[in-house]
Amino acid sequence: MNSKIRTLVFSTLYPNEIAPRHGIFVETRLRHLIASGGIEAKVVAPVPWFFSTNPRFGKYSEFAKVPKMENRHNINIHHPRYPLLPKIGMNLSPISLAAAAMPLLHRMIRQGRDFDIIDAHYFYPDGVAAAFIARQLGKPVVITARGTDINLIPQYNIPRKMILWAANQAAGLITVSAALKDELAGLGVDPGKITVLRNGVDTGFFQPTMRMATREALGVSGPLLLSVGNLIPSKGHDLVIKAASLLDGVHLVIIGEGPESASLQALASGLGLAGRTSFLGNLPQEELRRYYSASDALILASSREGWANVLLEAMACGTPAVATRVGGTPEVVNCREAGELIVERTPEAIAAGIANLLANPPGRDKTRSHACKFGWDEVSLGQKKLFERILHRQDT
Repeated sequence: MNSKIRTLVFSTLYPNEIAPRHGIFVETRLRHLIASGGIEAKVVAPVPWFFSTNPRFGKYSEFAKVPKMENRHNINIHHPRYPLLPKIGMNLSPISLAAAAMPLLHRMIRQGRDFDIIDAHYFYPDGVAAAFIARQLGKPVVITARGTDINLIPQYNIPRKMILWAANQAAGLITVSAALKDELAGLGVDPGKITVLRNGVDTGFFQPTMRMATREALGVSGPLLLSVGNLIPSKGHDLVIKAASLLDGVHLVIIGEGPESASLQALASGLGLAGRTSFLGNLPQEELRRYYSASDALILASSREGWANVLLEAMACGTPAVATRVGGTPEVVNCREAGELIVERTPEAIAAGIANLLANPPGRDKTRSHACKFGWDEVSLGQKKLFERILHRQDT
């Protein structure tokens, strides 16, 4: 075996030139792993095939604009194309992904760009596709479960069977929270095969910045609430808006894009919050940390989560959270310095949690200190040790 572990990261969840925040949590973990030493990596991040870059085709034209290969942070990333099959795609997408990647991978190996281990992210379809690839190439694969891939997709019969098959094929499994490990084990996977490696937070990047300047730019003098995430039903932005309507004098900022954008704006207007609610769309991380820093509370009203990165990002900027008790969230919001956990996912309960937090804030320095306990060093070390154990077994 080489002195460095040659790693192939495989996932559709990876940033690219057109969508620089897409799957940024996968890139972040990889960058910290490489920085820890002893690892070299290349990335295969398939994107859907589309025939035109014409803007009239909306999001589909964006797929066509993604380069076939790019370099981000000194990491080479390949973007093979796979066909989108809307009506039957859920069951066939792992096969489609694997078939799209195999010619590229064979070519890489022939050209001397081989790898020792496959590091796959998101269990379905990506992890299942990676298990197909690993079996064909005779490589070990480690699959990371991240949330919806385990707490939602297995309700469908065929995907559940394929997830269990891939879990059995994999040399190792990772979940980003203990709660997600329990979910995966509940499907029938051997818990002894599962390693919990939660996401960390870069406290050097996410730190308090421009708090007063950002509040002044928003015209905010009272409490500022922040809700971050895709504008989809499971994130509960509608509940946050309704909760804000029950509180006097608060301003709400919503960061994210998605199909519920128009309905959420209409809801805010209908509740008389149009002047106290700002919809900012997606923002780069440099801007996002400004709003974390400016806010008095991050509100996370999700119905399900694996490990919500926004919690630690906000806390690293000094902002505590009010969050629903789902997934790995209680593993982060586990003390007063972190904020408030909400048992009932209702506007009234969320509003009560916000009121409690605003009445007795924990202190921004204490909140940041809590976030600093969740660095990346331990995660990178755990991942490297897992890879080493797997490759040692391969060599013996």
